[in-house]
Amino acid sequence: MRNVTLILDDGSRFHGKSFGYEKPVAGEVVFNTAMTGYPESLTDPSYAGQLMTLTYPLVGNYGVPPFTFEADGIPTFMESEHIHAEAIIVSDYSENFCHWNAIESLGDWLKREQVPGITGIDTRELTKVLREHGVMMGRIVFDDEAEDESVKPECYGEINYVDKVSCKDLIFYNGTESHRLSTDTPIAQLNSQLSALHSPLKKIVLLVDCGVKSNIIRCLLKRGVEVVRVPWDYDYNGLAFDGLFISNGPGDPDICDAAVQNIRKAMANEKLPIFGICMGNQLLSKAGGAKIYKLKYGHRSHNQPVRMVGTERCFITSQNHGYAVDNSTLSADWEPLFINMNDGSNEGIRHKRNPWFSAQFHPEAASGPTDTEFLFDEFVKLLG
Repeated sequence: MRNVTLILDDGSRFHGKSFGYEKPVAGEVVFNTAMTGYPESLTDPSYAGQLMTLTYPLVGNYGVPPFTFEADGIPTFMESEHIHAEAIIVSDYSENFCHWNAIESLGDWLKREQVPGITGIDTRELTKVLREHGVMMGRIVFDDEAEDESVKPECYGEINYVDKVSCKDLIFYNGTESHRLSTDTPIAQLNSQLSALHSPLKKIVLLVDCGVKSNIIRCLLKRGVEVVRVPWDYDYNGLAFDGLFISNGPGDPDICDAAVQNIRKAMANEKLPIFGICMGNQLLSKAGGAKIYKLKYGHRSHNQPVRMVGTERCFITSQNHGYAVDNSTLSADWEPLFINMNDGSNEGIRHKRNPWFSAQFHPEAASGPTDTEFLFDEFVKLLG
């Protein structure tokens, strides 16, 4: 294992050993307090551009599952087609693994996908620094190499990571297979193509892909709907569908104005059911006129408690986001749906009259608790 150093923007240095792919990288340094779920987290597109620190000390002991795909093209065990995090930072990496579904070690997987991994870091101290200062940019350098001046952290909020991770084609899913359609096809022709693929017994959900996790698609499909997945900035208005879904994704939602404008167009139909998750909550809020702000160090864990507003119902949720909706900027037509019990931040909104709602957390989890998966049921009921 080669000696490596993590250098933060404030000058802090943390020394460790490399166990993944050996290349210098830079990105926003964040921490995740979940005890399990590193395969799902690494393949979550919301981690694009980030150096992911895991606070749980022992990582890698249950290996990595096979990277297989179903007939419809959705990964069987992962949350996307490849790793999106720039690197993973852990305290104690276990080379030896044991799990019924594991086929390789975490280190071997990282090397295969050319993603660095660092072990031996004092992740407790690193997390304390990030909690006090807030998330900051950082870079990983190899101690026995001259520092590559080209590997410098860019400002995380100025990069459109959503555009990097979103699909480029329209993808139709019916639960057993998928079909790709070109975004250059005229809307009338696309409607004809989708009509030929569509089962009249099923409803169609239009999914705006801002960096969607695979389990969101799985959760929709297992409820008997068909899904049309479109790029984040695609103007889908004019397509035939029964409900609009806005996915999670990485980066600053203020960069995604094209998505906000398309959501506003769709909201002209006041009877159209709309459901957003994570960044989808922020984009729906922006479409409704609210403002977004960046959290000091974000919510990335499996144990965030939220309360449904107006009730005593509390849920433990899986989360991965660095931005939040400013409740004070919600218009009179909107109200908070969930509130974070730790810091009081917004965890979802709903419209007072129309069938529009969202969650800042991940009801589909993967990994994490599934206490709030019933929100998918509520959305599908609204489809009629």
